[in-house]
Amino acid sequence: MSQVKVIGAGLGRTGTASLQSALGELGFGPCYHMFEVFKNSGHAGFWEAAWRGEPADWDGVLSPYEATVDWPACTFYEELMERTPDAKVILSVRDPERWYESTRNTIYKIGKIATGSPFSRLGFALLSRLVFGRFKTGQGPMAEEIIWQGTFGGRFEDKDHAIEVFNRHNEEVQRRVPQEQLLVYEVKQGWGPLCEFLGVEVPDKPFPHLNDAAEIRRLILMVRTLSVAVPAALALIVGIPALALLRRGTLRR
Repeated sequence: MSQVKVIGAGLGRTGTASLQSALGELGFGPCYHMFEVFKNSGHAGFWEAAWRGEPADWDGVLSPYEATVDWPACTFYEELMERTPDAKVILSVRDPERWYESTRNTIYKIGKIATGSPFSRLGFALLSRLVFGRFKTGQGPMAEEIIWQGTFGGRFEDKDHAIEVFNRHNEEVQRRVPQEQLLVYEVKQGWGPLCEFLGVEVPDKPFPHLNDAAEIRRLILMVRTLSVAVPAALALIVGIPALALLRRGTLRR
């Protein structure tokens, strides 16, 4: 049975990595984030099934977690509320313009690489192997289906449309979630509002403001490097023996 006590309804790139760390520090961990999809085989398929309205093992996937933030879980905040009606809901928000630029320059680019050319997909899989210890390819198609095609209708590159979707989502959350269960929150507010809402003491340490955008840009650069290096390496592997055979044939004449 799922034990989720805190549901993050804010879309990705609204400080969700910082919020995940903060919730863990406050005792609401482990907290589910998109990172978990990379780490766990089968999770991408679970979220795809949930999106399509097919049977999905909610308890099997989420039972270890006490909180959720970020995509893909934020897409299903209402389903999570139905399963855990006493859970508190945090709507993480930020300036829409800054949200769009951050999203476009980080996870949107990663998504395009993960579902791009065969060499891009291979480079992404190799990087997943290096970072998470296994080849992972399912999260790219999952994000494409649920986020870029599903949430944004395949029009994320249309800035006005994407911001409209962002604002509409935030308005719907505030309309649908009972006010006594909802905190509208910006991570720059720090511990105060978060701890008051959750009924816990403020920790004697700084709030974890994580700069994961820089890390994502580093990953994008690494994937692009691998995407160039892999075909070059393959060309050498195939080309050197072929050249040797060609030279042998020339010398025998």
